[in-house]
Formats: sequence, structure tokens, C-alpha cells
Amino acid sequence: MTIPSNAIAPISGLCYLFYMALAGLLPYIQVVLSIVVVVSVLLQQTGASMGGALGGDNFSAAYHTRRGMEKTLFYVTIIAGVLLVASAIATLLIK
Repeated sequence: MTIPSNAIAPISGLCYLFYMALAGLLPYIQVVLSIVVVVSVLLQQTGASMGGALGGDNFSAAYHTRRGMEKTLFYVTIIAGVLLVASAIATLLIK
């Protein structure tokens, strides 16, 4: 038993509308996600000085476990970064 081609047309039309709506929303989603990533990175506490960033040794910056708000901010940064990359890939695939 085959499905008539006119039965598939409304589904593909809905998919087209969904993709067009998503393509219109993705730039705004990317702007919001990029702001969230920048703010969350800037709010994170760090013990490393500029020497540590350039490969120097910094013994005063001891490693510690993240707790409370610092841990939440760490996870928000990771999730927002992954969603930003996913939205950029979705933009490439849709257009």
C-alpha cells in the first residue's frame, strides 16, 4: 500500500513553515546566547594571573572544587556555549 503524494504535502508544508520560523529566530537566539556566555565567563572567579594565562607557573592559584553559585555559573557557561555552537550549526544547515 502506497501513500498518496497529496497526503504528504501538508506535512512538508508544516516543516517548511517550521524551518522558516526557526531561521528567523536563530539570529536572536544566538545574540542572547552569546551575551549569556560572555557575562558568565566574566563573572567566574579565577585565581590565575596573566602569567598563568601565558603559560607561566602560578603557585598561589590553588585548584579548588566549585560549590554553590560558582558551580551553577560554570554549568550555565558550558550549556550556553554548547547551545551557541548548536545554533550556529543549525543556521548553516537551514540556510
